[in-house]
Amino acid sequence: MVDFISPEEFRDKLDLDEDLYLIDTRMEKDFEEWHIDGAINFPYSEGKRLSVDEVNKLQASEEINPEDQVITVCAQGITSASLGEKLEDKGFSDVKTIEGGLRAWSRVYDRLPIATENDDLIIIQLQRRAKGCLGYVVGSRQSGKAALVDPSRYTKEFIDSATEKGFKITHVFDTHVHADHISGGRALANKLGINYYLGSDLEKRDPGFDYVPVKSNQVINVGDLQIKAVHTPGHTTEMTSWLVESEALISGDSLFVDSIGRTELEFEEDAERGAVLQYRSLLEKVLSLPDRIKILPGHFSVSDSGESGGVTPGTPIFSTIGYLRQNNRALQMQKDEFVEYMFDNVPDKPPNYERVIGINLGREERGSEEEEIELELGPNRCAASEKSMVDSGG
Repeated sequence: MVDFISPEEFRDKLDLDEDLYLIDTRMEKDFEEWHIDGAINFPYSEGKRLSVDEVNKLQASEEINPEDQVITVCAQGITSASLGEKLEDKGFSDVKTIEGGLRAWSRVYDRLPIATENDDLIIIQLQRRAKGCLGYVVGSRQSGKAALVDPSRYTKEFIDSATEKGFKITHVFDTHVHADHISGGRALANKLGINYYLGSDLEKRDPGFDYVPVKSNQVINVGDLQIKAVHTPGHTTEMTSWLVESEALISGDSLFVDSIGRTELEFEEDAERGAVLQYRSLLEKVLSLPDRIKILPGHFSVSDSGESGGVTPGTPIFSTIGYLRQNNRALQMQKDEFVEYMFDNVPDKPPNYERVIGINLGREERGSEEEEIELELGPNRCAASEKSMVDSGG
């Protein structure tokens, strides 16, 4: 029987750059829509007879030897386990299967500290590796209180991250209504009996839930820390970046370390207005802040082929306003050029985004665990371009 490894163990192997062959058993269409970087597609059905010719062809095409480390993966870890057993029967000596498959891989998180100058301030960045989603724990050492920003529906990851630092969670913030994943913010705030904060312009989208609307430049105190609302509409109407102690701007989907947020998902019928709003938010608001302020984005780019662009998952992902001012091409454009760029560089829409937005706006009921897993599979597509706008990392 083939051995299973957890998705976390597989992540660690990737981080150690181990020599291995990852074989994805899904059908070609599913593989092309999204897969782990470096995976080999070998479509296979459970119980299928594996001929010697097929094994020889696989070995020859990928230069795999029977003693090489081989890891198999599929959607749920069932078909891939079957292939793993067949490969063992054919003489492969080091075969493992990712337990739970790509569904489990989609839930893997890294927790990384972000360096701060303020000794009282602790920021933990939570990276959802497969999707490129980022969330944050912002806490005060002295008061022991913390806020969560952009928590996913896997709320335990965020609660555990705060608990490990000895924090009591007292506030929950979202930067905006997400289109690529289901927010855990509202459910978590309700569970803990605390306030859920969003930018006040959300009222224009008629949300179906209660929240604390935060006006532009309003300051929220979290223990001894101050978090200031910086309204940055463009990606969405209510998009709000959160300025933490004049040290870091949690920028959501307005500004990334390698790109900027797309605008046409909400503003599809008035795309020019969305692009102009984005230009003003970035050029007139964000770039008016001091160069030293760190940009902590809501996502990093993950392509359909699993590549992470100009960032390294498992390490802190951030930049500074000063670096992006000099190196992000979009931030150097005049308004007309910027608007044209937003029209000409629109990536594919996130899968199931209308349903996800409906849930996050409180207009539609959440589905079963099975449905929500399916809704979220695949990388995020929140950037205006799949290609980096920044020549190198900062």
